[in-house]
Amino acid sequence: MKWSLNELRQTVDEPLTFSETLDLKDELMARNSDIIEVSPVEVKGIFSVDELGVCGYVKVKTKLVLPSSRSLEATEVPLIFDFTEHYVSQHEHDLSRFEDTDVVMILPNDILDLDNAICDNILLQIPMQVLTATEQSSDESMPSGNDWSVVSESQLKKSRKDEDGVDPRLSKLKDFFKNSEENS
Repeated sequence: MKWSLNELRQTVDEPLTFSETLDLKDELMARNSDIIEVSPVEVKGIFSVDELGVCGYVKVKTKLVLPSSRSLEATEVPLIFDFTEHYVSQHEHDLSRFEDTDVVMILPNDILDLDNAICDNILLQIPMQVLTATEQSSDESMPSGNDWSVVSESQLKKSRKDEDGVDPRLSKLKDFFKNSEENS
C-alpha cells in the first residue's frame, strides 16, 4: 500500500481509513532470517491531517513462527499491536514542532510505503525471549552440561536466599567487626 504525501494531505476534510490483509512473508523473512513462517497480516488504520502534518494510526495483527530461544523448537508468537507515526516530506528540515516522543518518518520521494512501515514495526515487536508453552510452564526442562546448567530466575532467587546463611566455619567472624566498633 503506497500513497503520495500530497494525496494524504488532501484528506483534510475526512480522514482516510483502510482495512487490508497483507502478505508480507517474503519481506519479513528476507529481513530476519530467524522467522520460520508468517501468517497474513491484518491491518486497519487511519490517516489524518492535523497541525503537525500527516499522522497515521495503524493496528496490526499477525502470527509469526520463530525458533524457541531455549530449544530452537518452532514456536507460534501472536502479535497484536498498534503504532502512530507522523509523516513529513524529505524537503522539510524544521522538525521542532514535534515532541521528543513523537515518531516522525521522513518520506523519501514523498511516497509513503505502508508495507515497509508495517514490516519495520513487526520486526520491532518480536520478543527477545521466545519459549514454547512447555518451556514456559516448566523450570525442569533447562539444559545442562558437565560443569554448567541453566537456572531460571526463581531458582536463582531461591539459591541466593539459601546462601544468605553464614558458612558455619566463619560464624565466629561475623561478630568480629561488631566488637571492634564497640571498643572504639
